[in-house]
Amino acid sequence: MAAVYVNQEEGLKRVMNNKKLYVRLLTKFKNETNLTELVHSIEEKDYEKAEASAHTLKGLSGNLSLTALYEKASALDAQLKNQTVDADAVADITACFNETQKAIEEVLAAHG
Repeated sequence: MAAVYVNQEEGLKRVMNNKKLYVRLLTKFKNETNLTELVHSIEEKDYEKAEASAHTLKGLSGNLSLTALYEKASALDAQLKNQTVDADAVADITACFNETQKAIEEVLAAHG
């Protein structure tokens, strides 16, 4: 099954079918910096800061129904709680974030 990067139907339900609001929130997410902070914190082995960034990214992606990113951020958040990080986790979440950003661009283009 292909990854779902933007579950528009679920996302719209979360904002009571207010398309204008959903588009505005997706637009704001395009400038999200938590991934950069997350990766940097992991590289510096600052697991407390990394966990906070992963948790924030998990919350944002969950609220916007960015399904694949939510799943990756949730898994990484759980790892960071134990102060461990799977070797592929950073590459996986970075790739997923980039794919999510592309999917958001497509959604925004479709909504003018």
